[in-house]
Amino acid sequence: MGVRVFAIGKKHESWVTDGIARYEQRLRKPFDVTWQLLPHSAREGEAARAEESDRLLAKLDRDAFVVLLDERGRNVDSPELARTLQGAFDSARQVAVVIGGAYGVDDRVRQRANFVWSLSKLVFPHQLVRLILVEQLYRAQEIAAGRPYHHV
Repeated sequence: MGVRVFAIGKKHESWVTDGIARYEQRLRKPFDVTWQLLPHSAREGEAARAEESDRLLAKLDRDAFVVLLDERGRNVDSPELARTLQGAFDSARQVAVVIGGAYGVDDRVRQRANFVWSLSKLVFPHQLVRLILVEQLYRAQEIAAGRPYHHV
């Protein structure tokens, strides 16, 4: 099981790598993370969105619980995120998190998603989103285990 993150873009920048590593060290099954970075399209606009969406859809397992990060998705608090992820794990489903490219993803990816999640109404750089994501996965792990990392 575990969490597989599919992200359009380049490798983690050095300032992000250390932060991601800090949280990855703490993650335990089923919250452990593997990353698959897919290249940006050389195209622009809708053509780029379609090409990148094709790549993403080809990587998603049929039975995976797909979480799409999208600014138009649902804003949830950390306990609700923990319950959502734990529910997928309890159903013996792998969790696949999708981070689209600069032009986002097309409706096919959105329709494939089981959960469309907005980190914020703000838009963040993709590198920062990766760091926020891994911290939130760690927080969800700790909430699911009943440990005190998350304070209410």
